Amino acid sequence: MNIIFKLVTAFHVWLYRSSGGKRGARMANHDLVLLTTKGRKSGIQRDVVIVSFEDGADRVVVASKGGAPSDPAWFVNLKADPNVTVQLGPEVYAAKAVVVAPEERDRLWKKVVSEMPNFGEYEKKTTRVIPLVRLVRAA
Repeated sequence: MNIIFKLVTAFHVWLYRSSGGKRGARMANHDLVLLTTKGRKSGIQRDVVIVSFEDGADRVVVASKGGAPSDPAWFVNLKADPNVTVQLGPEVYAAKAVVVAPEERDRLWKKVVSEMPNFGEYEKKTTRVIPLVRLVRAA
């Protein structure tokens, strides 16, 4: 991974967390969440700031990796352990990450692409089906 991208990502995570979700929590009129997963090999907490979409009581995130041929590390991690932490602005909560089934994905994908057309461009760049993940708040 590009060192500059890693530094920018680390700064964004720091900004989001250190400001209590007041900074770095919106992009292009969309909510960003700070998603914490557990590394599947290391067991270390891994953080990523990612755009999210509201769907009922849940948030939905897109494992696009910009249309790369492989899934992002955070997605592989949550498949191994779906228990995650979500920070949405100032609110922090435990959630279960559920990969969206194909029939539900079609409905949500249309919503995602209508709100952020760049995801449609990412889809054109890859042969994989870009996964959508529902973040279901823990009871």
